[in-house]
Formats: sequence, structure tokens, C-alpha cells
Amino acid sequence: MPELPEVEALAVFLREHAVGAVVGRIDVAALSVLQTADPPITALQGRDITGARRLGKFLVVECGDLSLITHLSRAGWMRWLDEPSQTPPKLGKGPLALRVHLFRPDASAPAFDLTEAGTKKRLAVWVVRDPAQVRGIARLGPDALDVTADEFGELLGGSTARLKTLLVDQSVLAGIGNAYSDEILHLARLSPFATALRLTDEQVSALYDAMRSVLTDAVDRSVGQDAARLKGEKRSGLRVHARAGLPCPVCGDTVREVSYSERSFQYCPTCQTGGKVLADRRMSRLLK
Repeated sequence: MPELPEVEALAVFLREHAVGAVVGRIDVAALSVLQTADPPITALQGRDITGARRLGKFLVVECGDLSLITHLSRAGWMRWLDEPSQTPPKLGKGPLALRVHLFRPDASAPAFDLTEAGTKKRLAVWVVRDPAQVRGIARLGPDALDVTADEFGELLGGSTARLKTLLVDQSVLAGIGNAYSDEILHLARLSPFATALRLTDEQVSALYDAMRSVLTDAVDRSVGQDAARLKGEKRSGLRVHARAGLPCPVCGDTVREVSYSERSFQYCPTCQTGGKVLADRRMSRLLK
């Protein structure tokens, strides 16, 4: 799933390549992605792209007083095309969900695609006058890179949630998903199942510093990359996430995994849980 660093990089890419262009034809290849009908998506045609930004994990393309907002969900992505096909795509065929054709001042006519792999279609697109009209945006907590150390401490001090749950809760902190929460907890040397309000001041400080470090490093590595290379760049920087069974790069212990119905997380027992192995949720019990 694209998280704060990747969505930030996509927003920067669009600011550099799409701002100043005029929106041309919009091809809808998957009707299920459209979450709004008024204004219709065709209302964007003929408008200048005036900006692009990130709100949490939402990508916002500004067209004057209208915004095209996308949440890429677990398997969505944006793809840039310098020379797109002018043949409208077939409805419901392949990963393509939406194609936005552009006309730039240099007379080029690129496009950007919104695509989604797999059979579970969760990619969502809204056309709104105010981003706050999107429910997910309206409920966002402070951005993970904007929250101060004191604010972060207050968020943790009032929560009985486990750290893994808290870090990915967009109403608490915006922008962090499954992968970077694993990396943050590993760097902070904290168990995913630790309770937020039970942390010491030193652990809270370590968690905040780890969050800043992991996200800032990922943004620095991602911004400036071609959109097609961002996924590989993300994978290259991961130390525990999606590395179950491999040695921890810090201590050499085997990275372990806890699985849920549709997702999983990874951690290092030596670095994070005092050597204890957390029982996989596919089992009937949980070791604490």
C-alpha cells in the first residue's frame, strides 16, 4: 500500500509534470472507483491543474475550485504516460481504473493512469469542491510529519491501544500504514503489542524519533524518483517488513511474522520483544 512517503513523492511528481496542464478527456475504465457523482468527473475537463498535494495517504490534484482526490488503497498506483493511447480503454478490462489526458503548454499531451492490481477493488476517486467532503479526509488526525514531540506524547498518553494499532489509525496520525509502522517500531526497539500509555518517557521519545527518521528518510529517497520506480525504492529501504524468515540486519535474529485475515506484520524478537516470539494470529493463543 502506498503510504506517506510514496504519496508525497507522487504529489511532487505531479506538481513538476502536470501543474499548468489542461485536463482533456477522462477515460473511466472501472465505474466502481467513482465515489461521487456531483460534480461529475467530466466537470474537470478543460480546467487547468493548479496544484497537487498529499493529505495523509490521499493524493489531491487541484483544478481551480475542484479537486480530484484519490486513495490508492492496498493495490492502487499512479502511472505516468508520455504518449498515451488515444483509444478509449474497454470498461472493466485489466488493472486500469482511470486515465486523465492532459495538454501541456509545450504542446505535449501526456496522461496519468490510476491502476489497481488484484481482484479486490478498493481504489477510490472523488471529485469535490472541498477535500473535507471526503469522509476519510475529514477524520484525519495530524500528519505524522507535522505532529510535534509534545503532541505525539499526548496522543500516546491518552491511548490504551497497542502501538501497531495506534500508528496505523489515520484518525490518530495521518500517513503511516502497515509497512512503515513495522519499520518505526523496529527502529524504536518496541513491541508491536506494547500499550501506548504504558510507555516510559524515554520510549515515547524513541518512538517519535524513529517515526521522524523512518518517514523522512523514505521521503528523501522517494521524491525525485520516477513513479514507476517508487515501489522498488520502498522495498529497498525496508529492514523487517515483508522480510519474515530473513535475518534482522541489526542483530541477525530471524524476522518473525504475525498474520491476520488479510494482512500481517513483521518484527524482530531480539530487537523488539526481549527475545519472546509473538504467536501468529492464525494460532489459537497469543504469547505476551
